[in-house]
Amino acid sequence: MSTQRDLAMRIGGALGSDVRRIAPLAGSYGLSLDVVELADGRKVVAKHGRGPRPDHLLIEGRMLKRLEGEIPVPQVHLSEPDLLVMDYIAGSGGGGASVERHMAELLAPMHSKRQPFFGLEFDTTIGPLPQPNPQMESWIDFFREQRLLFMARLAHERAGLSADLLRRIERFCGHLEDFISEPPCPTLLHGDIWGGNVIASGGKVAAFIDPAIYYGHYEYDLAFMTMFGTAGRVFFDAYAALKPDFDLAGFMEVRRDVYLIYPHLTHVLICGLSYASGIDSRLRKFGF
Repeated sequence: MSTQRDLAMRIGGALGSDVRRIAPLAGSYGLSLDVVELADGRKVVAKHGRGPRPDHLLIEGRMLKRLEGEIPVPQVHLSEPDLLVMDYIAGSGGGGASVERHMAELLAPMHSKRQPFFGLEFDTTIGPLPQPNPQMESWIDFFREQRLLFMARLAHERAGLSADLLRRIERFCGHLEDFISEPPCPTLLHGDIWGGNVIASGGKVAAFIDPAIYYGHYEYDLAFMTMFGTAGRVFFDAYAALKPDFDLAGFMEVRRDVYLIYPHLTHVLICGLSYASGIDSRLRKFGF
């Protein structure tokens, strides 16, 4: 993207309306984020630039389109290698009891709909990181090989995760079936639900953004939501009422900590080795 004029011409041509104003919003991972006001009154968000990989914005657009009709997400208007244009969703990152209940009402149906396998039809990303999604029959095998071991080895290679901690993760993965079990069926996951990726308005969820989708165990989404306090007791009580097969006590006592090892690994790569302590404490809890 060479100039703001070029950006305006591309967006205006694709959406059929002249661009009145472009205002910077934010940016990360080598990408810029702008709010764009159109002459016809619409307001969209443009994410542009060269991200961590050449197809990063194409993947993000494809993930958002896959979530359409499942949970509220911004509608994608244009998805190209260096430009993603989607609806602007007004709101904030704030939560509250009514937002938590609404999250439960939105996620429980998506987490109850059977999907054909674990993985996905295409590889995705989580933040700037690759997320492989080969189609597999076993959730435990998928989570062991394509999530924990894949990301642990990447963290060791790129971010200085210690060889000792990597070996402990590998030993833990050899006993993973002692701590988690196969779900009733694969279900679609958002994959990266925390407060910054939930836009709330009027006491409800207006949209989920920045997904990292795949078909997996719904408990992974729930575990991630506890990492930064996105979901609390109100959410889990409402969710458990909507999904009678969900064992809340066992999840909180054991399985949540198993699943939280993966986002801690991604944060080692994105934010630094301070997140390794969260991996160490959970491995010690399980005797590794």
